[in-house]
Amino acid sequence: MANRPPIVEIRNLFKSYRRGNQTLEVLSDISLNIDDGEFLALMGPSGSGKTTLLNLIAGIDSADSGTIKVGGVDITSLSETDLARWRANNVGFIFQFYNLIPVLTAFENVELPLLLSGLSKKARREHVEVALRIVNLADRMDHYPGQLSGGQQQRVAIARAVVTDPSILVADEPTGDLDRVSAEEILELMERLVHEIGKTIIMVTHDPRAAKKAHIIKHLDKGVLNAHPQADL
Repeated sequence: MANRPPIVEIRNLFKSYRRGNQTLEVLSDISLNIDDGEFLALMGPSGSGKTTLLNLIAGIDSADSGTIKVGGVDITSLSETDLARWRANNVGFIFQFYNLIPVLTAFENVELPLLLSGLSKKARREHVEVALRIVNLADRMDHYPGQLSGGQQQRVAIARAVVTDPSILVADEPTGDLDRVSAEEILELMERLVHEIGKTIIMVTHDPRAAKKAHIIKHLDKGVLNAHPQADL
């Protein structure tokens, strides 16, 4: 990874929100590199700016100033239309509460990001089957979310996130709604995505056990980013 440019390059990033007559500064002068194939954990207390930073990297929020480059593309300079297209092709989302559609099967949930891709039905099916095999749920593709455990639903969500072969995966508290055994299975799966497939994962978490699975831990406090050694957790 040392010989390749970072997949994510953030420089002098500032972000604030307006609340009535007040301006709330959420991120202050953030600069960060994330290598291709890295597993990064973002930690910090509630309100520290973790999810805001994740959303900025994923292109679903906009900064006040500064730049974010992902795969060499300055996403802070893209129009809303171009940003939406970039996001669909380059970012896979893993949420705390899965965000699966209850009336669709596991297969259909995973297929959703491909429906606007221009792929044939046969090609879409091949992509979905590969993604479900990666998460060890090929035998559950015809099951609905209500017929699956929480851990299985999160694996379907991960399959949906990787089915388009995105540049980066962003995960917001991916184990926050799971019991300990299921959480460990999800974290092991995320490790496999990094080590075996070379995915880049940026994960927000409150859980020190989850953070320890990451290669690098960064700590946000009052909008300021600091390295946080594994040994301190």
